[in-house]
Amino acid sequence: MKSSQPSHRESTGQDRRTLGQRGEEFAAAYLEQLGYRLVAANFTLAVGRNLRGQTVNAEIDLVAYDGPTLCFVEVKTRASDWFAPPEVNVDRRKKRQVARAARAYRQMLSLQNQPYRYDVVTVVLSAGSDAIEIELLRNFWNDRQLRKRRWIERFDD
Repeated sequence: MKSSQPSHRESTGQDRRTLGQRGEEFAAAYLEQLGYRLVAANFTLAVGRNLRGQTVNAEIDLVAYDGPTLCFVEVKTRASDWFAPPEVNVDRRKKRQVARAARAYRQMLSLQNQPYRYDVVTVVLSAGSDAIEIELLRNFWNDRQLRKRRWIERFDD
C-alpha cells in the first residue's frame, strides 16, 4: 500500500530549503541593520559548462554594498551548530563557484574597477526555540586564495 506521506528524502529536502530561505531572510535583515544596502538576492547565472557540456549555474545568496564596497554574501543556515559551525560548508569548491558568479556579475554591470569582497553570514535557528544566532564573517576569502597552486620541484644535491 502506498502512503500519501512524503518520503523522508522529500520532506528533508523541503525542510532544508525552508530552513535556508528563512536563514537568508534573517541574514538580509541583519545586514540591513548593520547599514548594508541590499541590491540582489539569489542571483543566479550561467558561468560555464562542465566536462559533459552541461551548463553550470552559480548562485550568489545576497549582493549588497557596505559603504562603497560591493559584497557578495554566502549565507549558511543550520538548525544546530552542535556538530560544526555553518561556515565549514563554505569549502574551496563553493568559494570558486561564488567567485565565478561574482566576476560575471561585476563584468555584466561594468563594476570591474570597484572594490569588492566575499562575506559569509552564518545563521543558527535552534529547533524548538526562538533563539537565533547570526554572525557576519567579513572578507571570509579573497581571489588570491583561489588561484591554482603550482607545484615546484626542488632537488637538493
